[in-house]
Amino acid sequence: MSSGRQAAGGPRWTQTWLSGARSAGADLGYPGQRLGLPEEGPTAIAGYGRRLVALFIDWGACLVVSSFLTRALELAPQDRSLLTLALFGLQSLVLTATIGMTLGKRLCGIRIVRLDGRPIGPLWALVRTLLLLAVVPALLWDRDHRGLHDRAANTAVVNI
Repeated sequence: MSSGRQAAGGPRWTQTWLSGARSAGADLGYPGQRLGLPEEGPTAIAGYGRRLVALFIDWGACLVVSSFLTRALELAPQDRSLLTLALFGLQSLVLTATIGMTLGKRLCGIRIVRLDGRPIGPLWALVRTLLLLAVVPALLWDRDHRGLHDRAANTAVVNI
């Protein structure tokens, strides 16, 4: 009689599921391989860490500016959060549409590119920014490290 356990401890299906697809023998390749991007170097998919640091830099810069504006315009302190969000959205929209990177992305050595090689432009930058501001789409990533906001705009964040 077998209890469904292997010698390694726990049912096989649980170990595979908890360990991910690679432990089941699936070859998923490296992030960006399906998109035709290199594994390392310029134009390779940027890692989570640099993207997160860039986000904190961008948000921090907007927070500093909104703090000054809140005092200068004599706004209520609770309005600072909304102003920070608006500045972050405006910064993301304008800089992504024009140069393909924000201040934080530039400092972290990453940029946003369209996968078809065309410029991002204002329409796709708007789509990407609105989904980024909604937060949840940006948290749902695929194996190429692209959030739903990147997938909707057909973009990827790559190394410079």
